[in-house]
Amino acid sequence: MRGLTGSGERRDGRSGTTGGDTATGGSGATRSGGRRRTRWAASSTALVGLAVLALLTVSCSTGGTGTRDEGPAGSQPAAHVRPSATAPSTAKPAPRVDPVQLVKRDSRVSERVRTDLKPCTGHEYPVDSSYGRLTGGSAPDVVVNVMTCGDAVGVGTYVYRRQSNGTYKNIFTTEQPAVYGTIDRGELVVTTQVYEKKDAVAYPSGEEVVTYRWTGNRFAEHDRVHNDFNRAVGNGEGDFPEPTEPPKN
Repeated sequence: MRGLTGSGERRDGRSGTTGGDTATGGSGATRSGGRRRTRWAASSTALVGLAVLALLTVSCSTGGTGTRDEGPAGSQPAAHVRPSATAPSTAKPAPRVDPVQLVKRDSRVSERVRTDLKPCTGHEYPVDSSYGRLTGGSAPDVVVNVMTCGDAVGVGTYVYRRQSNGTYKNIFTTEQPAVYGTIDRGELVVTTQVYEKKDAVAYPSGEEVVTYRWTGNRFAEHDRVHNDFNRAVGNGEGDFPEPTEPPKN
């Protein structure tokens, strides 16, 4: 029996040895299969990563539009606003003259006007002057008005033209009460207030407006307008009338 037992043990031992070999072989097969599965998983992961990278590369290089995915860029060119440059004026300022000296040294001005022409306050004379083109000369002409100091009523209007030697020549003279000359679009306009008896200086009865044009070498009358003023107004009394409402339909 021991022999049988021993033999069995040996068989078991061999069998165990064989089982151990079989087990060892099974374990090796398991490890080999695990390694194959691990390699397959790694390979699959790598392939997936490459596929994703390829998709990203294609979308960026061919189909991607970056920040412009929200809408296509405008095809119209951008408008550029440039400030307009203002051309500098080529007009030269008219040379100023001393109108008081022109009048005082002018023999065509009456002695009375030259004598009465004195400063009103300090060095301020009752003289107005205007510069403009009246005769078509190379320099502006000068219109001088002489007035009284108290009520600023004109007593004389004179026009001076610049000569080639730089001096000024009197080419127009009118001396009468309440006269005043101006330049209007290349024409000389002389306005004279018309007074009747008992008219106050501030309220004339009318006025004469005469327009002169330079013709040849002198001024010729071009137009004359007479205005009559209403004598019932202008006394400085009374209030403004109340506004009336328009009639309702």
